[in-house]
Amino acid sequence: MPPKPIYALDVKPLAPVIAELYLLSEAQKVGITKEAFAGILGVVAGKYLTTNASEKEASTFLRGLRVQELVLARACSAGNEIAWEIFLTKFREPLYNAGRAIAKNDATGRELADSLYADLYGMKSDDDGRRSKLDYYMGRGSLEGWLRTVLAQEFVNRYRTQKRLVSLEEEEDAGVQFAAAPAAAATTSADARLEAATDEALRALSSEDKFILASYFLDDRTLAEIARMLNVHESTISRKLERAAKALRGEIMAGLQQKGMSRRQAQEALEADVRDIALDVRASLGRERNLQESGMKSFQAGKGQE
Repeated sequence: MPPKPIYALDVKPLAPVIAELYLLSEAQKVGITKEAFAGILGVVAGKYLTTNASEKEASTFLRGLRVQELVLARACSAGNEIAWEIFLTKFREPLYNAGRAIAKNDATGRELADSLYADLYGMKSDDDGRRSKLDYYMGRGSLEGWLRTVLAQEFVNRYRTQKRLVSLEEEEDAGVQFAAAPAAAATTSADARLEAATDEALRALSSEDKFILASYFLDDRTLAEIARMLNVHESTISRKLERAAKALRGEIMAGLQQKGMSRRQAQEALEADVRDIALDVRASLGRERNLQESGMKSFQAGKGQE
């Protein structure tokens, strides 16, 4: 169970303040009602105010929140399209600039920023709600500053993961002795099953999903570039990319279990380094030219039916 709040917002005496902040926040533009707005403030107040906080202290605290950015974040996490478009217009370039500054490389910085969009937009959770990193933004500082912090943490997490693979030269400098490399082992049955399940899942994708996945992961195109190619909004590509990747993983998991693996074995197999899998992913997804032609046509056709 989630921890109980340390403060319960009493709406009645603070009604004038909440009404004032509601107008200031422009919450109505992104589909947030007065009642929902009061609930958002209640969650934030419950996190930071103590049980003996006075009405004046609560009023001062609420007035200090960046309510416009707070409701924008909550509307985005709820899946509001208007809010997401506002968010991208306002923060896309700052995110790219922050990613570039953190990674010290333009391409890496843009990829870092792009990878964050799906987590920020959120997806449906098992309890019929949505999960989004934006739910952790509490409006106490600027949303741009909070986003830079999240981006920096993501970069650190990636660095730590990559740092586990220390180079041979670094190990030699540290005086580590290396055993002779064992003879290359024959491909295991688990590897063969993983390759087969991955190939089957990739080939079974719709042409639209093939195009988006290939464009993003194989051709290093950004979400914005793919969106321009398909003449749709960037948020649409972000959602479709995450759905396709999640569905692909599920199909591979199912395929591995059909081939005799337990669920745990299948999960462990999916942690394999793709470089250890003898599979031509591009061939499984189809040639880029065919992907582009068929993917764009089916995507535009599907778009017209939405």
